[in-house]
Amino acid sequence: MAQQRVLPQSKETLLQSYNKRLKDDVKSIMDNFTEIIKTAKIEDETQVSRATQSEQDNYEMHVRAANIVRAGESLMKLVSDLKQFLILNDFPSVNEAINQRNQQLRSLQEECDKKLIALRDEISIDLYELEEEYYSSRYK
Repeated sequence: MAQQRVLPQSKETLLQSYNKRLKDDVKSIMDNFTEIIKTAKIEDETQVSRATQSEQDNYEMHVRAANIVRAGESLMKLVSDLKQFLILNDFPSVNEAINQRNQQLRSLQEECDKKLIALRDEISIDLYELEEEYYSSRYK
């Protein structure tokens, strides 16, 4: 992959959208995590009671945690989409893998052919000797 391949416009656009999704999801995780840490700090004086503030902070943390989970699931979906894109659009590596497998199978076929020819020759020699023995025997 040292050389840069020129991608069609639709693939280029798709890769740009993947990149944007990645940045957005990571930013969402970071922002929500930062806000959870800020919310966890205890403030000394507020205009609302501690119980009310605690309940509000708890609710906000749950919402932000759910946002982090959503962004994480979106990242997992992005990884799946990238794998699918790579499998469907990486023809050179697929062709290389097919060619390697063909070469392996051809060498295996040649090896089997050689073994079969050697076996045929041995059986032919043994059969010839058995026929000679049979036809020269007085017990036919």
